[in-house]
Amino acid sequence: MSVVTRFAPSPTGFLHIGGARTALFNWLYARHTGGKYLLRIEDTDRKRSTPGAIDAILGGLDWLGLTPDEAPVYQFSRRDRHVEVVEELLKRGQAYRCYCTPEELAEMREKAKVEKRSTRYDGTWRDRDPADAPVGIDPVIRFRAPQDGETVIQDAVQGTVTVANSEMDDLIMLRADGTPTYMLSVVVDDHDMGITHAIRGDDHLTNAFRQTQIFQAMGWDAPVYAHIPLIHGPDGAKLSKRHGALGVEAYRDMGYLPEAVLNYLCRLGWSHGDDEFFSMEDAVSWFDIADINKGASRIDFEKLANLNAKYIDASPVERLIDLIVPGIAEKTGKPVSDTVLNRLTAGMDSLKSRAETIPQLVDISMLYCIDRPLDYTDKARKLLDDEGKARLADLLPKLTAADGWTQETVENIVKSHAEDAGEKLGKVAQPLRAALTGTNVSPGIFEVAAVLGKEEALGRIEDAIAHA
Repeated sequence: MSVVTRFAPSPTGFLHIGGARTALFNWLYARHTGGKYLLRIEDTDRKRSTPGAIDAILGGLDWLGLTPDEAPVYQFSRRDRHVEVVEELLKRGQAYRCYCTPEELAEMREKAKVEKRSTRYDGTWRDRDPADAPVGIDPVIRFRAPQDGETVIQDAVQGTVTVANSEMDDLIMLRADGTPTYMLSVVVDDHDMGITHAIRGDDHLTNAFRQTQIFQAMGWDAPVYAHIPLIHGPDGAKLSKRHGALGVEAYRDMGYLPEAVLNYLCRLGWSHGDDEFFSMEDAVSWFDIADINKGASRIDFEKLANLNAKYIDASPVERLIDLIVPGIAEKTGKPVSDTVLNRLTAGMDSLKSRAETIPQLVDISMLYCIDRPLDYTDKARKLLDDEGKARLADLLPKLTAADGWTQETVENIVKSHAEDAGEKLGKVAQPLRAALTGTNVSPGIFEVAAVLGKEEALGRIEDAIAHA
């Protein structure tokens, strides 16, 4: 049997981080087994489904690299097929028309509450003669669910899960306006798409019992269900807006790399020993449904940031420059010049090891992008006091006379100057850092000087002596 998995989001909002993990697990299992990974947009709820949400889901999946192996299936476009199956169930006696009005259903629920019974539909039209149908009432079509025995699911994550059939009512498959419901559509689509494994959140576990019954009524094989626990916030509560970013696009905008997000999501509910930092090739090789945890996972934004830092540090210079150029242009209010691009290229190896996110990388790269004269931080101004300026003034002629301009050249000049002056190196290097960067924190100052180039570095030192 060739494995076919599916990710089936409802397009009512952004691609939630939990949905992204569900998509990832389906993608991983399909890749691990050499099967197919499909996408189904479950847009049967026409009031809440929006084109913007569909675009957000598709864009989020593309950003993560979780594009399906075939074109997406749009559930609403298959409504005629869904109706066809309902008509087949009617013929088989596995469904019936229910003419209860909304008022009758409300009265039914209220009576059940008073009598302290279940408020489920009581089967009023289950065995009633259709000849009794009232005039002018468009019926819904309900599934004739088994009333005795149990429905059993062998869940690949949760194990054997059982429910008494008496606990479930006759669900509506076709609304009075003729549109199919989600519960029916999912079954038909899973069957027609050849889905062998349905990996989804455990909030769908109760749906699986109803869907299994419909599969059985049609004589179809149900997929293997694997219901994965939800993601919780750091406090252990269900993940919500108050915990911070929820949508995949928010993580992208906060400066996380897609491979870091994927790596982190793998670790939320699944593990391979103590491995934390690994490629998707490794994850595909290792992934198995049997290794998914039964318990809920807690998101840890600090761990995600630490992981992202590793991926930034491991990224090619050219890619990182492409990612930071828009942010630099926004901060400076002008296009990034070739001169600045050359500086960024030369200095990126040191810069990228200091950032956890792309916005952080933008911030620490600004020392190569700002125009003279620099704005100095308060800490930099303290380093550029009268003594600091005097030390720079003594150093400047030696730097000006430098034959060549490399990191090694600058370092040798500064160290030799400090030794000749009887000063500790930091007494000279610290005001030099402030003069060249406008701050007291940066990559190695000799590297910075070399990356800036002789003309720019000397100009910044002269500015600091005269104006800081």
